[in-house]
Amino acid sequence: MTFIATPQTMRFDAPLALQSGASLGGYQLAYETYGQLNASRSNAVLVCHALNASHHVAGEYAGQPRSLGWWDNMVGPGKPVDTNRFFVIGINNLGSCFGSTGPKDINPATGQAWGADFPVITVEDWVAAQARLLDALGIEQLAAVMGGSLGGMQALSWTLQYPQRVRHAVVIASAPNLTAENLAFNEVARRAIITDPDFHGGHFYRHGVVPQRGLRIARMIGHITYLSDDVMNAKFGRQLRQAVAGHASGYRYSTQDVEFQIESYLRHQSEKFSDYFDANTYLLITRALDYFDPARAHDGSLAAALAGTQARFLLVSFSTDWRFAPARSREIVRALLDNRRDVAYAEINAPHGHDAFLLDDARYMRLIRSYFENRIDTPAQAQGGTA
Repeated sequence: MTFIATPQTMRFDAPLALQSGASLGGYQLAYETYGQLNASRSNAVLVCHALNASHHVAGEYAGQPRSLGWWDNMVGPGKPVDTNRFFVIGINNLGSCFGSTGPKDINPATGQAWGADFPVITVEDWVAAQARLLDALGIEQLAAVMGGSLGGMQALSWTLQYPQRVRHAVVIASAPNLTAENLAFNEVARRAIITDPDFHGGHFYRHGVVPQRGLRIARMIGHITYLSDDVMNAKFGRQLRQAVAGHASGYRYSTQDVEFQIESYLRHQSEKFSDYFDANTYLLITRALDYFDPARAHDGSLAAALAGTQARFLLVSFSTDWRFAPARSREIVRALLDNRRDVAYAEINAPHGHDAFLLDDARYMRLIRSYFENRIDTPAQAQGGTA
């Protein structure tokens, strides 16, 4: 069942102190809500988004039939996160390019777009900003916070920064920090953008250009890491885009033309991405991924970092996800068990790689539905009434 979603914005004038030591004042956050907040305000679920997503979690916009939210299969009436029961909130992260204040917006100090001058943002900063919006909505405690990938890092950070405000944390296809390999992928993607001649040190807005070449390469790199080898082989294999008559091999024998279907697919996806995503936002978000490491402040001990958590946890990983491998989720599980926390864990045998957390795997959807139906209480239901 698809419903109409309504984007909203909220303005904040009080400066937000950032992890870097800088502060950001006069910013706005874009958000959407689905369902109704109950009388005791106890049924709120915050959904945190990953790198290229936004606050538009579910539903579609009026008059825009191709505008389904990025997790519409997960959130909505009768879906695993049932909006007939829960009040779901999606918030666009600071620094993004989908409505919350970011690099392409005007810096009041200069009257020009922030560009590269936009302050570096961390996962912890996003969570602090989200908490302010929840304060404004009158929500003191979340029934659950959930997210996949970078969204899962935010969910985990919620349990560390605001332990009393979270009853359940659902952390999907995520990790307690990035491996060296993941750091390397992010750096290669950033260098592709920064070395694009149209980047202009991050102030390309002033020149009326967009570093699309760099963005396209960055997207290609990222997209490869989100898919499994099995999926790419099953979908594309070594199929040629167009066989050439006269050659038994079918090859064009060109170093620059598109030969294989996988090449065509990556180019198409990257061209779409470069049309709507902001280059400075890409740099900011990948760097936020790099910096996330709660154990760093505890001599590398994740168990010590999670000692103050109070939430109950569900962690989910996928067998073919090599970007955020199941072993990384198990690190979190072990650290929580070391602290005798209530934690459930499932590893789903799925062929889709990292993107599996967005897809309709029946076992995965049943798992999330069961957890929300049987484990997450909404006390106000016994009282009746909605607000």
